[in-house]
Amino acid sequence: MSNEAVHRQKWLVLVTIGASTFMTALDTSVVNTVLPVINQSFESQVATIEWVVTIYLLMVSGLLLSFGRLGDLRGHKPVFLLGFGIFISSSALCGMSPSAAALIAFRGLQALGAAMLAANSPAILTKNFPASQRGQALGLQATMTYLGLTVAPSVGGWLTDLLSWRAVFYINVPVGLFAFLLSWRFIPFDPPSENPARFDLAGALLFMSGLVLLLFGLNQGHAWGWTSPAILGTLLLSLIFLVAFIILESRRANPMLDLSLFKRRVFSASTLSAVMNYITLFTIIFLLPFYLLQGRGLTPSQAGLLLTAQPLIMAIIAPISGTLSDRIGTRLPSVFGMALLALGAYLLSRLGPQSAYLNVALALGIVGLGTGIFISPNNSALMGSAPRHRQGIAAGVLATARSTGMVLGIGLAGAIFTTVMAQSQSDIALFAATRASFLFASGIAVAGVVTASLRG
Repeated sequence: MSNEAVHRQKWLVLVTIGASTFMTALDTSVVNTVLPVINQSFESQVATIEWVVTIYLLMVSGLLLSFGRLGDLRGHKPVFLLGFGIFISSSALCGMSPSAAALIAFRGLQALGAAMLAANSPAILTKNFPASQRGQALGLQATMTYLGLTVAPSVGGWLTDLLSWRAVFYINVPVGLFAFLLSWRFIPFDPPSENPARFDLAGALLFMSGLVLLLFGLNQGHAWGWTSPAILGTLLLSLIFLVAFIILESRRANPMLDLSLFKRRVFSASTLSAVMNYITLFTIIFLLPFYLLQGRGLTPSQAGLLLTAQPLIMAIIAPISGTLSDRIGTRLPSVFGMALLALGAYLLSRLGPQSAYLNVALALGIVGLGTGIFISPNNSALMGSAPRHRQGIAAGVLATARSTGMVLGIGLAGAIFTTVMAQSQSDIALFAATRASFLFASGIAVAGVVTASLRG
């Protein structure tokens, strides 16, 4: 293949990966937007309909490492295409769901396909772009994620008003088929590994069980009570499974998770920084609507317009930061991005019942700027520190860090918020609760500055 053909090929790969990233990001966010409509349609309890979101997050988190390793063994393209097939078919099933229980089950199946896509897309990009353009490629992929998150509220509301909430799932079918055909045509075939190692099924089951139990316990802790026997038992059992997983992987010749990767300071520090970034970000994403809707009395459309500032800035900045990191290195932009995120979270903690909306937008803009600067260089550092035959594992670790940080952010923010609310019955209790939560998020981001700077 000529140099010109190779050059064109890698950008076509980026387009196909970007299409899948946009689709899954849009689907993840848009369901949250129409959840009250789905709840009303099925006349179900809020505690039940929440599982439409929760089951998806738990399944994706638990399966990412497994499908990243499977991609290393069987080829990333076959696993990626299979994920597309599962995601498209399950989206149609979600749209046809006759009950809340059926929708929850089909969302679990949809998460299976989404995990295959998320665990292999960074590895495919890393293999098709030279190291000198890796940050740029991963930055453009991040842009597609943020664009999906940006347009999801308006697209979800428009489709629901025009047709019904079921259209939110049906739209994935034509979009997914188009992206599948692009992937089939343009992603180069990567043959299965020459290493005859078997897939580590025992390790996969232990990891998924431990992580799902951990995330479930954190997700339900504020509802069931953090000291309740059910939550304590769940967290203890998750600890047992995860410790058993680490012991098993340390003794395997061909483990699902190569623990030697974490001996590389760049890899381990980048992973920890990613977790801290998403804890901070999703604390803000989860709680700021409470401040705007319940605290300040904005309508959903007004709040949605204000909240769009954050992902929009991320979408603009991420590819610029990725390209810059290819030239100056990944450490400086990662540290600077986390510092800006810490500042933005701190400014949000200063908001009160009379704060100007311009101050809210400014703080959100700084959060978006910091995250946009941080994400691409950090992802590039993590993927670049893993050897070529471990790219699937590295991609799985990256995606797991993201989803774990999301759940930890929501779980910890919910715990702080509900605890402060319970301790105060005054009219300003909500503002005290959001202030404490955002201050906590700022502290986590400061810790992320330290981990980003330590990686060298």
